[in-house]
Amino acid sequence: MPEKMHCFQYIVALLFCAVLLEESLSNGQLSPSFYDETCPNVTSIVRQVLVNAALSDPRIGASLIRLHFHDCFVHGCDASILLGDPVNGEKEALPNKNSARGYEVVIAIVDAIKAALESACPNTVSCADILAIAYEESVCPAWAVPLGRKDGLTTNRTLANAN
Repeated sequence: MPEKMHCFQYIVALLFCAVLLEESLSNGQLSPSFYDETCPNVTSIVRQVLVNAALSDPRIGASLIRLHFHDCFVHGCDASILLGDPVNGEKEALPNKNSARGYEVVIAIVDAIKAALESACPNTVSCADILAIAYEESVCPAWAVPLGRKDGLTTNRTLANAN
């Protein structure tokens, strides 16, 4: 069973690499070194929070992968799935409703990551990049994720339902 899960994670990672590569090629400002000057320990901070979270919930990595996957369908990987809009929120869209597993638990982890990063590098790392780094750390920390995404300011349940 662990081999099947590892294979599945690898396939998902490859698919997401393709998405992230396409995004980085179409938007020249994304770069794996985006935070080298402004928050050089960003990846290690995210990793430490995830390691601590995995001690109490070993499936947290899979949950973060799913959340990031669903977030990227509407307006790209902009963390808009995190926006709490009860009327138009993507979180409540039919494709996300029962698929973005453990939403509240994942949000608590994202909040913990954001708090740790705010302590180290105030007003620097976007939630969109937090999700991307958490995804990378949950799947394959050996590849360099392009960073520099801006957080989405709007959410769109209609578009989430259509896609």
